[in-house]
Amino acid sequence: MQQLVILGATGTIGRNTLDLVRRHPQRLQVLALTANRDVDGMVALCAEFRPRHAAMADADAAAELQRRLGAATTVLGGPEALNELAAHPDADQVMSAIVGAVGLLPTLSAVRAGKRVLIANKEPLVMAGALLMREAARAGAMLIPVDSEHNAIFQCLPPDSRCGQAPAHVRRLILTASGGPFRETPLEQLKDVTPQQAVRHPNWVMGAKISVDSATMMNKGLELIEASVLYDLPDAQLEVVIHPESAIHSLVEYSDGSMLAQLGQADMRVPIAHALAWPERWESGVGGLDLVALGRFRFEAADPQRFPCLELARSALRDGGDLPNVLNAANEVAVQAFLEGRLSYPGIAQVIEKTLAAATRRTAAAGDLDAILAVDAAARAQAQEAIGV
Repeated sequence: MQQLVILGATGTIGRNTLDLVRRHPQRLQVLALTANRDVDGMVALCAEFRPRHAAMADADAAAELQRRLGAATTVLGGPEALNELAAHPDADQVMSAIVGAVGLLPTLSAVRAGKRVLIANKEPLVMAGALLMREAARAGAMLIPVDSEHNAIFQCLPPDSRCGQAPAHVRRLILTASGGPFRETPLEQLKDVTPQQAVRHPNWVMGAKISVDSATMMNKGLELIEASVLYDLPDAQLEVVIHPESAIHSLVEYSDGSMLAQLGQADMRVPIAHALAWPERWESGVGGLDLVALGRFRFEAADPQRFPCLELARSALRDGGDLPNVLNAANEVAVQAFLEGRLSYPGIAQVIEKTLAAATRRTAAAGDLDAILAVDAAARAQAQEAIGV
């Protein structure tokens, strides 16, 4: 029986993870759930899964949750509570599914505690990849990617591979992208895109922020950086192709010319089930692909005019230093402004570009968490200034 902590339990990844718990009650038991402010969602989840602990990042929400739950579950409040539960001594696996930079510290806590950490959020690896990988090696933590693309790569590598270094005979990693809802929208119409249109992904059901990232293809840019960190490969060995069917989730090309791909339905329960069960395989509740009904696979190059965010991310990866951290911070601020109606859709890339241009390229202080957080804060302030409202 594996004791499971879920960071970000009320989000899409958290709820899909809990669906796997329902399907495998003899294998998984919920030790702790965390959320930000969604008290109603946490009350329902705690009533069903009866965790020993719960935590809310918002202290007022924690007090309300404790009042409604009574003594059945111990409720902790504040950001430090998430860090504490991520490193709980009884935890066997920690699902890291908090969207954004706020997921960095709880993920780092789990890694430093030597846990098996299932990483579903891109931002910690983009912000502090060198630090996380170093701490994982020091503490003996095992990282398993849950992001569908990186999980696909993990599945296509040799069975004895681990995150941290790709085998020498890997030639390229190829990440696939759906192209999002605006893959064929005339360029001149992109200035009129609304948040409601941007969050309407054609293939995946996701939260608002990651849906906008998918529309701009910043999600794929962040994944390039993530892949470079996870598999210690340079930009030249990483590629992105648009694959509108979202059936092939990523590919690994080997030095002999062989190419292995992982295929499956566009359902996050597939990579979550793989990560929870590894090295075994558990039933996920997801059916197989009907290849005849699917008919064909299409592949396209990403147009840099349509997807400038992808090019900005590749540039940040190539130039290195603090720039991936700056890129992530600027994107979070810009996307939030767009969702609030304070920024146009093309303005997202414009704000990120201005923020990167204003940043001082330095060698990232891989072991200095305070420096990493300071760069993040400064980039957010610069991005807000670029928005101007």
